[in-house]
Amino acid sequence: MAKRVLTTESGAPVADNQNSATAGVGGPILLQDQHLLEKLARFNRERIPERVVHARGSGAYGYFEVTDDVTGFTRADFLSEVGKRTETFIRFSTVADSLGGADAVRDPRGFALKFYTDEGNYDLVGNNTPVFFIKDPIKFPDFIHSQKRDPFTGKQEPDNVWDFWAHAPEATHQITWLMGDRGIPASYRHMNGYGSHTYQWTNAAGEAFFVKYHFKTNQGVRSLSADQASELVGKDANSHQTDLLQAIERGVNPSWTLHVQVMPAADAADYRFNPFDLTKVWPHSDYPLQRVGRLVLDRNPDNVFAEVEQAAFSPNNFVPGIGPSPDKMLQGRLFAYADAHRYRLGVNHTHLPVNAPRTAVVDNYGRDGVHATRNGSRHDKNYEPNSYAGPAQTDAALAAPLAIHGWTGTHEAPAHTKDDDFFQAGELFRLMSEDEKGRLVANIAGGLSQVTRDDVIEKNLAHFHAADADYGKRVEEAVRALHED
Repeated sequence: MAKRVLTTESGAPVADNQNSATAGVGGPILLQDQHLLEKLARFNRERIPERVVHARGSGAYGYFEVTDDVTGFTRADFLSEVGKRTETFIRFSTVADSLGGADAVRDPRGFALKFYTDEGNYDLVGNNTPVFFIKDPIKFPDFIHSQKRDPFTGKQEPDNVWDFWAHAPEATHQITWLMGDRGIPASYRHMNGYGSHTYQWTNAAGEAFFVKYHFKTNQGVRSLSADQASELVGKDANSHQTDLLQAIERGVNPSWTLHVQVMPAADAADYRFNPFDLTKVWPHSDYPLQRVGRLVLDRNPDNVFAEVEQAAFSPNNFVPGIGPSPDKMLQGRLFAYADAHRYRLGVNHTHLPVNAPRTAVVDNYGRDGVHATRNGSRHDKNYEPNSYAGPAQTDAALAAPLAIHGWTGTHEAPAHTKDDDFFQAGELFRLMSEDEKGRLVANIAGGLSQVTRDDVIEKNLAHFHAADADYGKRVEEAVRALHED
């Protein structure tokens, strides 16, 4: 086999990759050593700004296969027939810590899935919990600031974490999830994934439905206790990355079964609580799970940076038959995610292989910018409408229109009969066994007892009391006991 020739970025052969050019033997390095300067300059630019949230992540390729007919609810082509397969890429992540953080920590997990459909890429951006801490995106930057490193101390501060939660009673439900037994998944393979938000499906007849996605792990849910997690972090901070990589390399391909809850659009207005509130779940007794298909991961990325770190997921990447709902958090993310990628990766991040459509043809008037690879020919115009047979609109909406009415302004969500911040947290607590309740209380008290302000502690305790009297009593007693110690 012919020996491969090392070249510079411009393709010129490299004569010596071991020694820099110098002014004589032992002399200073010459500025004219183009290969050295290029290597150093490229090395300085190998990293891009890390994600503000979901920085630490792992990914894999796979496919989604339809197992059940859902054409009565959506006209999305990749869901159009039983047996149809669509290539996918998934990125799992922790939320709060930086790129160098550990995997086995108490934190929600991102569950971001890209479907490379024939009608364009469809991105579903969710978590391993069906709810979230807040329900309005205007609070999101403040929430994340409270959870990340303090500007002065440079570390996560319990005072900041619990102070924000004290002023966000709607977080009580998600806190109960996070501090419970599923707060630290044993691996990415052993956790469920959720779309979390409410989305809209539209069928061929134009009928609209609101849906929630549930990816149930076929490996079974497994989680770690706080002690088990601490031990694992000490052995392998990259434990979840290691597990996912090795499982797929061994051919033990993880899979999830997708179910959806389907709500006819007409039900939303009179439902007993706001169905677009991200801090709440829809009871399965109202809207049972309906099976859709199976997600299988069967290939590891060849390059983590190129394919995992440069992967860009945007919930505004819809396909015909799927669209947004009035979920405020979703509405905010429709802008924020795509804008984050424009900042981190550039306006042409969709040209990168991991983000580019596989079978759908991209044909638009976007031109230029950093790393542009699709600028067209001399005959292609960069404006529309035109007289040169350029691409034209279809006049076919992706999803059904959402009805709006009323006055513009900063409004609270419309009140429903069961719209409070605590009842679902209480229901979740009452579903737990005595052992689960004990661990939940211990986890909450362990963090809350570190808070230095009594008023912040009292405000948080009031939330747990409001969720369930026994819940509040146990947390209060546990915090008091830790303070006495």
